[in-house]
Formats: sequence, structure tokens, C-alpha cells
Amino acid sequence: MDFDFSFFLVMATFITGAVWGGYVLYLRYAGHSSNANTAEEPILVEYARSFFPIVLIVLVLRSFLVEPFRIPSASMMPTLLIGDFILVNKFAYGVRLPVLETKILQVGEPSRGDVVVFRFPNDTSLDYIKRVIGIPGDTVKYIGKQLYINGEKIKKTRLGRYQGVGQGDEMTGATEFVEELPHVEHNILTQRERPSINGEFIIPDGHYFVMGDNRDNSNDSRYWGMVPEQNLVGRAFYVWMNWDWENDGIGLNRLGTIIK
Repeated sequence: MDFDFSFFLVMATFITGAVWGGYVLYLRYAGHSSNANTAEEPILVEYARSFFPIVLIVLVLRSFLVEPFRIPSASMMPTLLIGDFILVNKFAYGVRLPVLETKILQVGEPSRGDVVVFRFPNDTSLDYIKRVIGIPGDTVKYIGKQLYINGEKIKKTRLGRYQGVGQGDEMTGATEFVEELPHVEHNILTQRERPSINGEFIIPDGHYFVMGDNRDNSNDSRYWGMVPEQNLVGRAFYVWMNWDWENDGIGLNRLGTIIK
């Protein structure tokens, strides 16, 4: 169990609900109207009554529907830029209880090409974002900056020299490609001068192989292995803001970007 923001939301909901509910029960059993003494409520009860519905709504939305995240690194360029604020669909891969992370409803499973947020297997207090490349039963091979899935060479088309902006300016000069995963096309970056990690990986049941779109600047499954299904947080689907202090603050051209 990780004592993160979800834990404090749950505790805040429980405490404010208990204080307010307990006071209402006290008034009822004491023979008072629960509405008659609002002006005389103890300050603690007044705060609890005010904050309980707010934290409850935030808890429900964040735990079961949508959660915001900020992109801190270049590992998913050019799809996601440093400073992007994204929304993650928490409902996409099943409903889980907050804090306990126990799945209570199966909804769907990740597909190749999905951009997913997950808890880093080596330190579950950290959230990572990568693209699903291999699903259970797949064999993934990455040799000489070329991707193969189940023995099939994945087509990629060269677009040309990439021009980075803001904090991602260091990627200027990288080569941008369109990579064609089954049913999904997306852009990737590679750098000729940087060595490529090679390997072949068989994806076991209940696990996923993920990679960053910035292939030579991503700490992903090539280095530390697979993502267990229970570590999945949700599917990233929308950029609602970009703030990059090295790129004149708010990047208006990023607002409303659909992640694919």
C-alpha cells in the first residue's frame, strides 16, 4: 500500500464524513433538528460539512474516471512534450479501489499502441508513461533500432530531421519516423549517434512490454522488464495544457491534443 495522494483523499473523505455524520446523529438522538442548529455548529463540524462533498467528488473522479498527470521528461517525444498536462482514463482497463488497487470490475485490456500510465515495477511510488508494444503471448525483438513483433518487421517511414522546442530542444537533429504498429500509426524519434539496446523478449500472461516513443532516450521494458497488469493506472488520451518555462510558458498549440 502506497501512502500517496489517493490515500490522503480517502482519509480526508472518511474523516470529514465521520465528523459531519457523527454530529447529525448526535443531534438526532439528542432530540434536535439537524437543520435547526447550523448557525451554532462547532467550527470543526462546519468545515467537515463544507469539505466532505468536495473531497468525495474529487476522490470518485480521480479514482474511477479521470486523473491528471504532468509529463516531466522527453521519453515520449514527439507524441508528448515536456510540460504537457494530460488526462488519463482510469476506467479503460478496469475499476480499482483507491489505495488498495484491487480490481473490482473488468472493463478492457491494453492494446498494442495504447499510451499507458503505470506504477514503475521497481518503485511503485513512481508513475511512468510509455506505449504498449507487446501484449501477453507476443515475442518482441528490437535490433539495430528496428522493431519486430511476432517475427514481423514493423514498418517505419522516415519523415526527416526533428526540431525540438523548449526543454525538448536537445532532441533537435534526431530523425523522426512514422511507425506502423498493427491498427495504430504513431511518430517516434531515433538518434543515429546513440547506441541502441538490442534484445528479444517473450511477454508472459498478465504482463505488457512498453517502450518510449523517444527510442534512444527512454527507460523502458528493454532495461527493466515487463509491466504487470496490476500496475496499470490507465490510458492517456488528452493533452489539456502545456507549460514549458523555456518555451514562453503556455504552449497554446498543444491544448486539446488527442493522444494516439
